[in-house]
Amino acid sequence: MRHVAATVYAVTTTLDGQNYGIIATAVSSLSFDPPSLLACINRDASLHDPLTKAERFCINILGLSNRDVAEHFVSPDLDRFAVGDWKEHQGVPILQSAQSSLICTVADRHAFGTHTIFIGALIEASHREDATPLTYFDRNYIDISAAPERQRSA
Repeated sequence: MRHVAATVYAVTTTLDGQNYGIIATAVSSLSFDPPSLLACINRDASLHDPLTKAERFCINILGLSNRDVAEHFVSPDLDRFAVGDWKEHQGVPILQSAQSSLICTVADRHAFGTHTIFIGALIEASHREDATPLTYFDRNYIDISAAPERQRSA
């Protein structure tokens, strides 16, 4: 799957006053009615166990300006929230400079293989029109805004 370009997400939650988060690319919309999405989280990830106990989580869709946040989040043994303009909102950490932030309640979870699929019911969304998404492709962050426009076929 590394040869499939993917948007970069910071998935975050708070449990017992402690913030948790990871960088993920396995996030997808699920349903329009009710508005919902899913996030596939590896059971070995530091976010996994807290998220199984938390009531809410946030999908922060990272923009190009958030590359430093993405790179910091994947570094082990660091305070992941030391980089970026984080604030608590609706009981979860949101990145104020993210392209979008989607706050969800944990509606369901399903174990499959090495991951748990967390289904989130959307309770609040915010979006910045001026942001370009941070994209990951073949183990590198890429700027899709620099890609040439393709003509649409009729």
